[in-house]
Amino acid sequence: MEVKRRTARLLVDRLQSVRDEEVLADIRLMSKHDAEMRTLLADAGVTPHLVRLLSSTVSVSISPDSIENATASLLNLSISCPEALMSTPGLLDALSAALLPPTPPTASQHAAATLFSLLSVESFRPIIGSKRSIVSALIELVRSPKSRTRSIKDAVKALFGISLYPMNRAMMVEIGVVSVLFSLVVKDGRTGIVEDATAVIAQVAGCVESLEAFRKVAGVRVLVDLVDLGTGASERSRENAASALLNLVMSGGESAVGDIAEVEIAEEVVRELAEKGSLRAKTKAGPLLKAMNSGRRDQWSSCPRMFEDLDSPAGGGDPTLPPSSAVSF
Repeated sequence: MEVKRRTARLLVDRLQSVRDEEVLADIRLMSKHDAEMRTLLADAGVTPHLVRLLSSTVSVSISPDSIENATASLLNLSISCPEALMSTPGLLDALSAALLPPTPPTASQHAAATLFSLLSVESFRPIIGSKRSIVSALIELVRSPKSRTRSIKDAVKALFGISLYPMNRAMMVEIGVVSVLFSLVVKDGRTGIVEDATAVIAQVAGCVESLEAFRKVAGVRVLVDLVDLGTGASERSRENAASALLNLVMSGGESAVGDIAEVEIAEEVVRELAEKGSLRAKTKAGPLLKAMNSGRRDQWSSCPRMFEDLDSPAGGGDPTLPPSSAVSF
């Protein structure tokens, strides 16, 4: 342990020189393979130096490889030392800047994955979600045609983590997350991407601002199509789509019910899901069908809590579990 502690201190001392780029590769390597070393590096004060290197005024003077190593190191540290990262001044601003060009694509993906890792801590969600620049950067990363698939997935997962805190959802809708997510669902088609995107859609549907945003992109029709067992959507996508429609009804009331009723096949496909879908799908389709049939908000008091059992994009039932993407790089 003492040898590791001295090594950590030596690495941090070397990192104080911006020109010593080789040490960044060493820090990345050691934080990747040794969980104990992550804690020692954090205790030695490595995080402020990594954050400094990613600041807009410094990052332009170091190589793309060094930026990639710095973001990968932060991701590795976030797995074992999330509190040390979040207590570092300037961390969120540095990650926000790292999400977008001219940051190398792999470094942007690491920054998104770091955010998702940190968002597994419930108390961090309102803090991270209050940073408008981060939400905007994540949305832009998803929107950009130049983004890699891995970057898109990690950015969507980070948006999911942010959406788990209810007070963040209105701002997400305001910035434009709804149109970007529905664009993914309609144009991408890859099962994993659609499942992740619909998980976020289901969360943001729970704020009153979402109804108008859904109308602008014909979101209700898209969700009804996903619920349809005949369209070939995955089970998780159908569950998320049903959750989104139900949450929209809970937040939008009779107006939302009217929007769903305007889709000709809505009642038929929701009824079919309630009868033939998975157990989780049935718990959402049943109350949704009741709401559609009654058209009365006072009849929805028997609906279960809407946000307690959505699948996270990582695939687990408990959105507070550490994300599967939080692997060492």
